[in-house]
Amino acid sequence: MNITLNAKDACALFPTDILFQTVFWSRVKSQLGWQPHAFDLSSSRAAGDILVLTRSYADGVTAAYVPQGPEYGPEPEDYGPFLEELSDALASHLDRSVSFIRYDLPWESQYSTDGDHRSGQLWAGRPEAGLRELRMNFGTRSWNLRKAPLDLTVADTFMVDVSGSEEKILSCMKPKTRYNIHLAERKGVRVSEATAEMLPIFYDLYCQTADRNGFPACEYRYFSALFSTERSGSEGSEVHFLLATLNGDVLAGAIVAISRRTAVYLFGASSNKSRSAMAPYAVQWEAVRLARTKKCTTYDMGAVPPSNDPDHPFYGMYRFKAGFGGRVVHRTGSWDFPLDDEGYGRFRNAETLGTSLP
Repeated sequence: MNITLNAKDACALFPTDILFQTVFWSRVKSQLGWQPHAFDLSSSRAAGDILVLTRSYADGVTAAYVPQGPEYGPEPEDYGPFLEELSDALASHLDRSVSFIRYDLPWESQYSTDGDHRSGQLWAGRPEAGLRELRMNFGTRSWNLRKAPLDLTVADTFMVDVSGSEEKILSCMKPKTRYNIHLAERKGVRVSEATAEMLPIFYDLYCQTADRNGFPACEYRYFSALFSTERSGSEGSEVHFLLATLNGDVLAGAIVAISRRTAVYLFGASSNKSRSAMAPYAVQWEAVRLARTKKCTTYDMGAVPPSNDPDHPFYGMYRFKAGFGGRVVHRTGSWDFPLDDEGYGRFRNAETLGTSLP
């Protein structure tokens, strides 16, 4: 495939619909302890550029992370050989202390076929990690690609087409979702843009949401970094903070990022009280309207379970997001290419145990 990389400043990254491959995101991650690197990429199958982040941990372990990149890739049967060649090329540019490269791939899953939420079918899903590794490594020289224990951003997401009129978007929603949007309005719920000074209130709601739904909460610093990052020179990237209120109480909120033609729902939260006011529906509808005003064509609503299985612990999330009329996109997820087996082994053991190297 003859991949060629040329290093450049991260400030020179091309504008893209993928938020996590932008100048803005490189600056956010810099505040969180990562070192950004950027490369122009060319090959017989793809061209563009790529953001790579590195971070050193204890005991001599350094990780390289490619967040939702590369943007453009080969056909599914060539994913493995392409990543192997790209890894070899990156290794020649990165510090020798790097123990492994982790790709959080935006590419469509090799198993993204049967079934969707509209037909009521359950997606056949992905096989277990060992079988996925066999398929990914087919055609490679080293058979060195490993499925990461966790997908770092989103492997399964709902995408809503926001290119049409508000009336068309509403018509594609489920009747119950349209009803709840209008119900929130009748009850007096109002959604407006908030400033970073309101982040502590949002974070309290976010922690309530995490506790209620059983997912681990991110630290506050991840939120503050989004709003303290320098935006000049980050063409096409911006962050919006929406809060829904009723009678002076904040009931729900969302942090939505815009990157060219795509809006991304990064974080959401809702209160444990006044649930009948349907504030989360009002927030999401305002996010859709915001995306339209910013000339976006797609609203990425973020993580969902891989199928509409009622037995899944996050089935409620699936049902809520499906109501807005989107489609599920199944991505390939996070994959590792070890460069130092010993260092990678230490990192992977800690990650599998739910801990991390300091």
